[in-house]
Amino acid sequence: MKDKQIEKLIKQEEARQKKTISLIASENYVSDDVLKALGSKFTNKYSEGYPGHRYYKGQTFTDKVELLCQERALKLFGLSPEKWHVNVQALSGSPANLAVYLALVPKGEKVMGMSLNHGGHLTHGHKVSATGKIWNAVQYGVNPETEVLDYEEIKKIAIAEKPKMIIAGYTAYPRIVDFKKFREIADACGAILMVDMSHFAGLVAGGAYPSPFEYADVVTTTVHKTLRGPRSALIFSRRDKTQTSAKGNEISFSDLIDKAVFPGLQGGPHMNQISAVAVALKEASAPAFKKYAKQVIKNAKVLAEELNKLGWKIISGGTDTHLILVDTFMNGAGISGDEASNRLEKEGIIVNKNTIPNETRSPMDPSGIRLGTAGETTRGAKEKDMVKLAKRINGILRK
Repeated sequence: MKDKQIEKLIKQEEARQKKTISLIASENYVSDDVLKALGSKFTNKYSEGYPGHRYYKGQTFTDKVELLCQERALKLFGLSPEKWHVNVQALSGSPANLAVYLALVPKGEKVMGMSLNHGGHLTHGHKVSATGKIWNAVQYGVNPETEVLDYEEIKKIAIAEKPKMIIAGYTAYPRIVDFKKFREIADACGAILMVDMSHFAGLVAGGAYPSPFEYADVVTTTVHKTLRGPRSALIFSRRDKTQTSAKGNEISFSDLIDKAVFPGLQGGPHMNQISAVAVALKEASAPAFKKYAKQVIKNAKVLAEELNKLGWKIISGGTDTHLILVDTFMNGAGISGDEASNRLEKEGIIVNKNTIPNETRSPMDPSGIRLGTAGETTRGAKEKDMVKLAKRINGILRK
């Protein structure tokens, strides 16, 4: 590499990743094949538009790679191309969610998602996000005692508020979501049901977590978490769902979402990224990935149990996924999430600070940390490694 400054930084980052333990729930390690596709010559090609309808010539192979990526995405989740459409051009999770709102929810209408403190994502209607500024956000949380979703309470809020869209699926909620109950809630108030499965998409693909597709109208996901792909996003939508246009025409959700992605939000897609997504989707369809997904959850359960034995409060009492929330302050050792994450990083363990239900502190220095087992499971970690890791974390935080 001629640029020695960047080459040095790349090597330093490679070394950092090798020598640290990553427990960031939204990170993973991609294969060499994914990296090769990401760094391919597809990065040179501008492909504004969709397959068969581009604005520039020279699209023979970009069309093929995008269509292949769509085919693999639908196949991985067992979806019929006659019933479901998938947009693979969204650059990441936040713009994917924004595209869905722009497509289906008029400005100023209500969207209903989980509050940030309880495990929701910024793009589920938080006030600092465009989703909380362009739309009227109604938020729900977890039961303050059980720290799990209270579906009856959510239903009461939905019926009272009558949101245009309800969002299920979270960034810091460790339990299985009952999508059937969310469908019933959405039907009770006439809302569109969108599921953001960014965190557990790989677990769904691996058969280790319930699929949302039977109940959702729209499903969004990033690719770089449990799905173990590059930074990117997918938007799935039912072909039979429609909205009436101002002219009285029925337009499918799929067409509306495609138009919201391009030209609504983006120009030309990143074809190198899409080719890398296609590689990751093929990898996730292999039998070995099912073993991986199950091991991710086994590891998370053991890590949560061992930390709990050592006296740490685990939010909701445990986990059903790759994700664990630990209260380090209110019911822990009086250590803020920021201090805890700093202490762990100094000892080579990478986590993120995180708010917890009933939070009393600032999001910049909250009461907890979030842990995830997807990355270390990719590196081959098993249950015995989680037992050792829990003891190490405990030792570092109780110094």
